[in-house]
Amino acid sequence: MIDVLPAEDAPATQAGASFAEITARRRGRLRRYLYRRPRMMDAVVVAAYLLLVAPTAVDAGLDGQWAVPLLLGGVAGALLFRRRHPAAVLASVAVLEFAVSALHPWGSNVSAGLWFALYSVALTRPRRWTLMAMATATAPLLALYAVLALGPLDGRLPSISDHTPEDFQLISSIAAALGIVLSNVIAAGIGISVRQRRDHEQEIAAWARATAQLGSATERNRIAREMHDVVAHSLTVMVTLSDGAAVVMGKDPARAAAVLGELSHTGRTALADMRRVLGVLREDTPPGAGPWEPLAAGGNLAKLLAGFRAAGLPLHYTQSGPALPEDTAFQLTVYRIVQESLTNVLRYGRALGRVDLRIERDGAAVTIEVVDDGKGSVEPAGPALGSGQGLAGMRERARIYAGDVEAGPAGGGGWRVRVVLNLTDDLRGGQNGTDDKGEP
Repeated sequence: MIDVLPAEDAPATQAGASFAEITARRRGRLRRYLYRRPRMMDAVVVAAYLLLVAPTAVDAGLDGQWAVPLLLGGVAGALLFRRRHPAAVLASVAVLEFAVSALHPWGSNVSAGLWFALYSVALTRPRRWTLMAMATATAPLLALYAVLALGPLDGRLPSISDHTPEDFQLISSIAAALGIVLSNVIAAGIGISVRQRRDHEQEIAAWARATAQLGSATERNRIAREMHDVVAHSLTVMVTLSDGAAVVMGKDPARAAAVLGELSHTGRTALADMRRVLGVLREDTPPGAGPWEPLAAGGNLAKLLAGFRAAGLPLHYTQSGPALPEDTAFQLTVYRIVQESLTNVLRYGRALGRVDLRIERDGAAVTIEVVDDGKGSVEPAGPALGSGQGLAGMRERARIYAGDVEAGPAGGGGWRVRVVLNLTDDLRGGQNGTDDKGEP
């Protein structure tokens, strides 16, 4: 298990904006175009409704029932306000379409207005509320067709031929009632499904923001705080050794020489640690961007993977070879690379069936590999989505340990990231650990 510091590379605001852009991109060009122009979308809905009920309006007009086209026009006008007042529009449409059905019960798509109204209600109201509204709006039409099926309303249904069965009106009434029920259920179901998907997207975005907020400062200042721990510990040891060497210099020169050798070794180790940490600090670090106290320990790779699984990634994890070094800086590097790779899969992957994470240690080499089978997992080079700095940041971290990063398409249309880190001599101890394979 790798114990690391729970922090994110991206600020919370950037994470929220990124997920909003991802959601917009996944809608597709046409849906994205209409989503950005709600008035045009309302006009498309009204036009679709008028196209569906046009045969009924024409047929009623030819029969002299001019009230039917006027009522259908009232439904179309009400649908223009479905976005602002979905419940009121549903009630109005239910009343108007009941009147149309009573005057002209055998028209085509007479209840089409309820489809759009129910969809809008399902997008803005809880599921139970939506189902109750659907039942309330559907019940009057079912009662009407029950009367048509059982009541003495001869002549209301046109005769198709001389061989029309006597119970044809009964069969037609039952079929119309079933069609209304099924179409209303489908419309409400689609709206509920879309609402659930949007809620899930908001939950993922909120999770990303919450994870990003675990580290309030930027990555540069977090690395600087880690360096503070290294320097403080090393200098404390070095001062103690130098004081001891001064005390025994005159009494025991051999002992003083051994102490000075240990002092030199401690200084070289601290210098190597500082070079690794400072190598990824950038020149544009803003002064006073964050406190310099050490980060509190907490969080680990298992918690990180659990968070991605909670967000919906079908993640499978395998670790093999000896245990990884206990060095905090190295563990943080592994953590960040895994974090960035899986974040890219979550951001850009679509139709994901499996995501494989493999961490393998073989001698001085540690390999981290993330492979997914989704589509669209490529991190864009431009500013359309995200910051475009994910791979660059991983390469910076890999260079600390003389490593390299490979990223490109995988078989089956997915995406593959492979990072190899090379351990230095002071990190290669403890290679006799046991293999660990499984799901944390």
